[in-house]
Amino acid sequence: MTTVRVLPRFRRAQHFTSPDFMILKRNLSVTVPLMNDRPLDKKIEYPRFIRDVKHGRYISATDLLRMNDRLKSGEKQSETVTLTGRIQSKRESSSKLVFYDIVHNGESVQVVASRSRFSQPDAFTATNLKVSRGDILRFTGVIGKTNHGQISLFASDLDVMTPCLHDIPKTNIRDPEKRFRQRYLDMLVNREPEALLRTRAKIVRYLRDFLDRRDFVEVETPVLVANAGGASAKPFTTKANALSMELSLRIAPELFLKELVIGGLDRVYEIGKQFRNEGIDADHNPEFTTCEFYQAYGNLDSLMDDTETLLSGMVKHITGNNSVEKNNETIRFDRPFARIDVTGYLDNHFGLQTDSVSSMDAKALKLLCIDNGIPIQHPFTEARILDKIISTIIEPQCIQPTFLFNHPLSLSPLAKDYYHNGNRVAARFELFVGKKEIVNAYEELNDPAEQRLRFEQQQHDRQQGDFEAPAPDMAFCEALEYGLPPTAGWGMGIDRLVQLLTGKQHIREVISFPLVRSLENHHQK
Repeated sequence: MTTVRVLPRFRRAQHFTSPDFMILKRNLSVTVPLMNDRPLDKKIEYPRFIRDVKHGRYISATDLLRMNDRLKSGEKQSETVTLTGRIQSKRESSSKLVFYDIVHNGESVQVVASRSRFSQPDAFTATNLKVSRGDILRFTGVIGKTNHGQISLFASDLDVMTPCLHDIPKTNIRDPEKRFRQRYLDMLVNREPEALLRTRAKIVRYLRDFLDRRDFVEVETPVLVANAGGASAKPFTTKANALSMELSLRIAPELFLKELVIGGLDRVYEIGKQFRNEGIDADHNPEFTTCEFYQAYGNLDSLMDDTETLLSGMVKHITGNNSVEKNNETIRFDRPFARIDVTGYLDNHFGLQTDSVSSMDAKALKLLCIDNGIPIQHPFTEARILDKIISTIIEPQCIQPTFLFNHPLSLSPLAKDYYHNGNRVAARFELFVGKKEIVNAYEELNDPAEQRLRFEQQQHDRQQGDFEAPAPDMAFCEALEYGLPPTAGWGMGIDRLVQLLTGKQHIREVISFPLVRSLENHHQK
């Protein structure tokens, strides 16, 4: 009889029968046969990556391509080098000569594998003829040019670093759900997603450098918050078990950043994720990226100037000129950008002589929409109705970069206000490009008593059914009582900006892993 000795302080593993475990078990039953189908030596399928003297200098595909102008057709260097990459295509000229196209860090190069050049000819037959498209290999050899002038690596040795156990499609994936669910597979057959992600990285780097050069301090603020404020949106909710506390994913970092200004950081910014439990369309994803900065002793004029400087320079840096194409329109970023006085424009549009949209209550605004055929939906709050009016009448005109300013105050509960032509308006602007909002900015309200009144109005809106209106944040009001210097705040949607500069119609194209249906829901659709 066989006995099993259980070591002290260790218990036998439980026998898992949960659904998740059974799925893992089923998947393992699929993976093992796939591995067994490959005719490779199991000892070399997943080796450690070890640099050896015999491999010489490691080069990238870019390094190899740079040698193109230094060599003549048929010429080869003597230095031994090593190149790694994934097989994009494989062409067997004969049983003794194989051509590979290898992708390494976004570049594609050719590798020539000839049996006569291999240090161990038998290894050529054992490996070269068995590897497949998608496998990740390490080639050692010399750089040279073929007789036809193609820059190549002439291999003398080959190692399989990682095999590919699936057939990779030879054409782009048409099913968008599959594309974004298996983003890695989409990138293997389509080079565009990688190029988009690289462009996105350049945009973010440019934005960060722009702010760093102006002495802004980059910070991180909480993502899990007790009160999701700073914008009007429905949050995702969760619970902190350790604290027995209901929490939300933030919808904006604004209030925390202003508290840092109160604490003495006069120039502060954050680039990070925001979460809003709302619909998904071409311009909205529940998880998205923004940049917000706050600057003590700034105002709307300085913000507009900074915005023009930033975007005109960024567009030239990314595209090489001062324009982009969108929907068959050439959008130019020449300074100064266009400007539209929102309150003045709407008053003129509706022919208002003695009244103004900025002073109308919700009932009057609702009648104004009915009389002018503007469809509106519940909840009928001032902010919701005015937003609908602006999006219907003004925003469609904003193809070229256009600042919208002098908004009715009810649209901007966190902004300072002032009187313009007798109307009380917000010290705020939005920048629209290609009919889409790219930037939102204003002079920050720093009067704690007035801020409490504005929060009370938002609470009233919530009671009227506008559940996107944030709950009052009295802790922020207390922070204001310590003194927020005159401050200008600015926010930009990174994803929409990338859409604009890359000409993409849908936001999910510029996000690494956009939210998609679960596989089960996809099949039930």
